[in-house]
Amino acid sequence: MHLQESGEMYLETILVLSQKKSFVRAIDVGEYMGFSKPSVSRAIGLLRSGGFVTVGDGGGLALTDTGREVAEKIYERHTYLTKALVEIGVDPEVASEDACRMEHVISEDSFRALMKHFHYE
Repeated sequence: MHLQESGEMYLETILVLSQKKSFVRAIDVGEYMGFSKPSVSRAIGLLRSGGFVTVGDGGGLALTDTGREVAEKIYERHTYLTKALVEIGVDPEVASEDACRMEHVISEDSFRALMKHFHYE
């Protein structure tokens, strides 16, 4: 299953939230992302059927190995793109917002070249 940008955002959000707390629920994801309960429920259902997320008995969300791999890749891109933009003088809030859009479309080759250029590798 190929993920759209929104699917990647959900996975990244689950990863970030799971680093802050041990039990992540769909409602936590919705609050963090500012999305409605039905939207989150639909997205989680798609991610679950795609093998990216599991839902436990108590409603806790967990990334599968595949889901974690995607989430970590997107989070890494977000982190380093934000850092690079701030380093060249972009306001941190703007840099984070721009990185959030860029992280989904930049090729692996371009991303690695930027990391090398900024000596992040």
